[in-house]
Amino acid sequence: MTGSIRGAWRATAVLAGTAAATTLLLSGCGAGQIAETAARVPTSVGNNAQSADNQFKVRNLSIDYLSTTGYPAGADAPLTVTLFNDSDKPVTVRVSSEGARTVVLAGAASGSPTTPPPANPTPTAAESPNPGGSPSGDAGSPSPGGSASPTATTTPTAAPETPAEIQIPARSFVLLNKPTGRWLQLNGLAAALPPGASLPLVFDFGGTPVQTQAPVAVPLQPAPVATPVIEEGGGGHE
Repeated sequence: MTGSIRGAWRATAVLAGTAAATTLLLSGCGAGQIAETAARVPTSVGNNAQSADNQFKVRNLSIDYLSTTGYPAGADAPLTVTLFNDSDKPVTVRVSSEGARTVVLAGAASGSPTTPPPANPTPTAAESPNPGGSPSGDAGSPSPGGSASPTATTTPTAAPETPAEIQIPARSFVLLNKPTGRWLQLNGLAAALPPGASLPLVFDFGGTPVQTQAPVAVPLQPAPVATPVIEEGGGGHE
């Protein structure tokens, strides 16, 4: 009788120890999963859209974060986006937005607009007519007919803004952002664009439009907080 009681107590102790070890093992695995999940960075930071036939795709579209105040009206804002062409033919993508004057392809590798000419360029000898054939080349000297020769002037013009056109081969894609050296840019915002706002964009894949919103990206780091100033009386203000 006594041996049976001792055997029952031993079995109960073994089962209790096994249950406790299993509980600790499961809790340890759960803690590891939570920590790993918390450290992960989302793969998509922008909007995604595609055509009805799913052959053309817009992925991770966003407007680069600038500051806590955002972009003022009239400013230029760079975009980040990946464009996919899953069709069997090459396609030319044209981009437009009603929220900006134009959408251009910027960057050194994309033939960005050149520097405009100076405000008052000096005309060369070939630009300055000299009907009188004066050796000095004075454009203002009187001609044989008695009238002064007109002075050649050049009107400075702003660098042209060519709307963006992206060539994508069949079954291929293109990544456009500042780190790659070529990106899309909204030139001349029609209104201020604060953080959290978005603008409508149209990506025309060779006659197949894909409409979507481009949100302002979330900053990678929180905005700095002002340090309170402690006065001698113990009070403080920011």
